[in-house]
Amino acid sequence: MLIFHRVIFSNTWRPPCSLLSIIRRLRCQFSFSNCVSKCYIDEECNDFLPWLEHKAGVEISSLLSIGKSANGRSLVARHLINPGDCLLKVPYNVQLAPDDLPRGINSLLGDYVGNVAKVALLILYEQNLGKKSEWDPYITRLPRPEDMHNTIFWDDSELEMIQRSSLHKKTIMHKLFVEQEFSTIKEVGKASFQFSEIIQDVTLENFKYACALVTSRAWESSRGVSMIPFADFANHCDLSDTTVLCNEEKQLSEVIVDYSYAPGDQMLIRYGKFSNARLLLDFGFTLPCNVYDQVEVELTIPHEDKLRQLKLELLSKHQIPILKDVNGFSSSENSFVLKEVRFADAQGRGIPQSIRAFARVLCSNSPQEINYLAMEAAENDGRVARRPLKDKSREIQAHQFLLSKITGLIDEYNASIKSLELPTLCMVGKIAMRRQMAQYLLTGELRVLKSAALWLENYCKT
Repeated sequence: MLIFHRVIFSNTWRPPCSLLSIIRRLRCQFSFSNCVSKCYIDEECNDFLPWLEHKAGVEISSLLSIGKSANGRSLVARHLINPGDCLLKVPYNVQLAPDDLPRGINSLLGDYVGNVAKVALLILYEQNLGKKSEWDPYITRLPRPEDMHNTIFWDDSELEMIQRSSLHKKTIMHKLFVEQEFSTIKEVGKASFQFSEIIQDVTLENFKYACALVTSRAWESSRGVSMIPFADFANHCDLSDTTVLCNEEKQLSEVIVDYSYAPGDQMLIRYGKFSNARLLLDFGFTLPCNVYDQVEVELTIPHEDKLRQLKLELLSKHQIPILKDVNGFSSSENSFVLKEVRFADAQGRGIPQSIRAFARVLCSNSPQEINYLAMEAAENDGRVARRPLKDKSREIQAHQFLLSKITGLIDEYNASIKSLELPTLCMVGKIAMRRQMAQYLLTGELRVLKSAALWLENYCKT
């Protein structure tokens, strides 16, 4: 999928909010126009849109064709496109959703597996039918396994490159999850001869491949997770405000554009406000400079802390929310997500209040201090240590603790990035591409950590 980066502007003067929004919009439009590239028509796909429109019984798009870019298939403007134009409309009846599985199989699977696994199984079923499948023109144009770079396909040595990032752990968890879904499908298949025949040739590797196709291309609708032919050829740009919309009343998915395109321009959408970790896990690419990057930081109360039990009880009573990522995986209750902090932001937005509260509790050195924090939480909104400590020296100590933790992570990230910069013999093709993805991931997360450290350092000084 095609990737672009966002140009980041910084300034010290802060204009009024209305003027600021106008300036941001103009900057966004200017930068976006620099991202739009020219593409040529993919002659191999000239028959695809007519086939899909015949199957749907309606026109899907008169403004777009399937094109070919440096990074694979894309959607390209056939005519002049203006903001507000509806570029495509794909009815639900020509989308692949869980209820398209052969009769009885969907009910047999029930809630044992998720919708992603069901659609993945549907893709493999249609793929196995070959030319006999009514979806063959679509199935044969999906990316091949060797063209996919989601971290679920990375081997141990490749995953070693991103060990510093929380994505490393999430990838392992995601692999285990897919394996569990596969085992469940195989187990359920034993209860039905028809089902067992369908899945007898399905291996873990091709099931993993099909799941990655779904997570990288599907969208949510009232039918659940759905593959949307033609629309899913659109590539990603984080500057774009265009996305795939679901029209439940008309039972279709549509794309209404926010920018102008000249004939031959590649049309770009935004998959979501995703960090590089999310993009690499689910879509198989990263951005050189992703403003949605974030870092997951884990803090723990040392076992040798004499007040450890009191602190744990305080945190448990005034629970800090357990973090869940976009795939539904739960992290420990001491995990916190940092986002990039603008230095001019006095409130330190990007550093969550919960991690600052945890640091205040962690740095308490007497039962009296802990009791005071409990009383303060009970008298207010129930959240513990959300206000600066009255004792300024203790407040500074808590934030210096955070600063030291983040500084340590910065050193570790720098070392990891430096190791990726070392020349490697025969580093070409897939290996070189994944190494660059790892560099973009770690560099983005390092930028977030540095922004937090800079703000904390300034907070402690002032």
